[in-house]
Amino acid sequence: MARAMLEYTKTVLKKVSFDVTLFCKEVQKAVQRLLPYEIEELKLFILSLVQQKPELNQSLVYLNA
Repeated sequence: MARAMLEYTKTVLKKVSFDVTLFCKEVQKAVQRLLPYEIEELKLFILSLVQQKPELNQSLVYLNA
């Protein structure tokens, strides 16, 4: 089930990537719910999104905490 949560989180982040504030809130929620190795995978996913949308870069702060 944990894997399903990671995939769901990725889907949600793609959908809210138009709004930086909302995206950051979803990243914060994801960090609370996911396992440590899933957070690392999520970090790679977000880095790929940041290449397309540089304004999302500030969300990386929540992954380093």
